[in-house]
Amino acid sequence: MISAADPAPDATIDLLLKRGVERHLVSGGVVVVGNHSGILSVTARGRLDGEPEAPLLDERTIFDLASLTKVVATAPAVMKLLDQGKIKLSSPLARWFPEFRHSRHRKITILELLTHTSGLYDPPLRPSPFVRTLVRGAAAERGGRARGGRFRYADINFILLAELVHRVSGKSLDVFCREQIYSPLGMRETMFSPPKGLADPLAPTIGLNNGSDFYQGVVQDANARRLGGVAGHAGLFSSALDLSKYARLMLGHGALDGERILSERVVTQMTAPHICGPTPVKRGLGWDMDSPFSAPKGTLFSKRSFGHTGYSGSSIWIDPQTDLFVILLTNRRNYRDIASFNKLRGDVSIVAAAQFGKLAAGSGVTAQGALSRVGANLRNGEKQKSMVALRRTKPSPGRQGRKHHRRHGRVVASPGPSPAYFFG
Repeated sequence: MISAADPAPDATIDLLLKRGVERHLVSGGVVVVGNHSGILSVTARGRLDGEPEAPLLDERTIFDLASLTKVVATAPAVMKLLDQGKIKLSSPLARWFPEFRHSRHRKITILELLTHTSGLYDPPLRPSPFVRTLVRGAAAERGGRARGGRFRYADINFILLAELVHRVSGKSLDVFCREQIYSPLGMRETMFSPPKGLADPLAPTIGLNNGSDFYQGVVQDANARRLGGVAGHAGLFSSALDLSKYARLMLGHGALDGERILSERVVTQMTAPHICGPTPVKRGLGWDMDSPFSAPKGTLFSKRSFGHTGYSGSSIWIDPQTDLFVILLTNRRNYRDIASFNKLRGDVSIVAAAQFGKLAAGSGVTAQGALSRVGANLRNGEKQKSMVALRRTKPSPGRQGRKHHRRHGRVVASPGPSPAYFFG
C-alpha cells in the first residue's frame, strides 16, 4: 500500500482526469479528497471553458451540481424539518398537499419520496413554469407502480419534497437552505440561480438541445429552468471547497467545527440503508448506497458508504467507516459514453480510498489489486495512444512517404510518467 507521504495518488488522479480530457469525456475537472478533519488532497485539470486564456479550474470554481441538489439541498432541508418536529417520515403527503387527498397516490409518504419508492413517474415536460402544475399532474397520474415497493428513480419525488419544504416552513427551498444550512456552514459559494459578477468563476455546462451552446450560471436541467432555477431535483451550484464542508458535516454526524446543523439521530436516519423492492437496491434518505447509480463507490468504499451523482458530471461519495469523502466536479462533454464516464468516477474513488481511507485489516491485498487494475488500464491506454500516433506518422512505401519521413521524423505521442510508478 502506498504511504501517506507519497504524492503518487494526486498524480494518478491527475492522469485519470488527463485521460478523460483526451477521450473528450470532459474538458476538465476538480477532485477533492478529505476526511472529517479537512481536505487531504486537491487535484484540478483544465480550464473554465477550454479556451487557452480561460481561468484554470480549481477547488473554488462553481459548477452546476445537477442531481446533487437532491442530497445537498432538498434532503437535508427535509431532515431539518424532521429535526424541528414539523414533519414525520411516515406522514402521508396528502397532509400538506390537498391535491393528493382524492388521488390514488394519496397514501404516499415522505419516506417513500426520499427513497424513490413512491411509484410516481416523471411527468412530461410542460411549458407551465408553476410547480403547482407539476403537483396536480403527479396527483392525477393514472400510471406508475404501487407505492412502497420497487425502486424507481424519478425527479418528481424531490420536486414534491422541495414544495413540501415551502409549504411547511413558509420559505422557498433556496432561502431555507441558505438560512438553515449554507450560511451557518460558511458555504458562500453554494446557491441557486447564481447572480452575475460573482468573484469565483462559473464552469459552463453544455446545452443538450444541439450540443453547440453552453449554459453558464443557468441550470442545465430543463424542468429546473421552467421552475425558475430553484427546484428540488436540480438547480444548485457549488464548488468542491464548499461541498467538502458539507461532506465533513455528514462525517461529523451533523456538526462541523462546533456548529450543529442536524442532530446525530437525524443523520443516522438519513444514512441508514433501506432495501428497496425485490432487487438488491439500497438507498439512504436521498442518498444512494448500492444501486445501478453507484459508480463513484468504486470497489474499496465500505457497505456503510453513501453518495450521489449529477448528470452534469458531478459526484460525491462519503464513507463514515473509512472516514473519507471524494468529490468530483467536471466540465462534462460526452453524455453518451456513460460506461466510460462512470469508470472515471469509480477509478478516482479507488485511488483515493486506497491512499487515504482507513482500510480494514486484511484489505491491503484488495486495495493493491484494485490499484493494479486502474494502473493497467492507464498503461494500456498510453500504449494504444502511442500506437495510434505511430500509425498516423508511419511513412508510406512510396517516394512521398520517404520524403515526408525524412522531413518530419517520426512523431510518437509521449506517454508521460509511467503509471507503474504511481502504483508502486
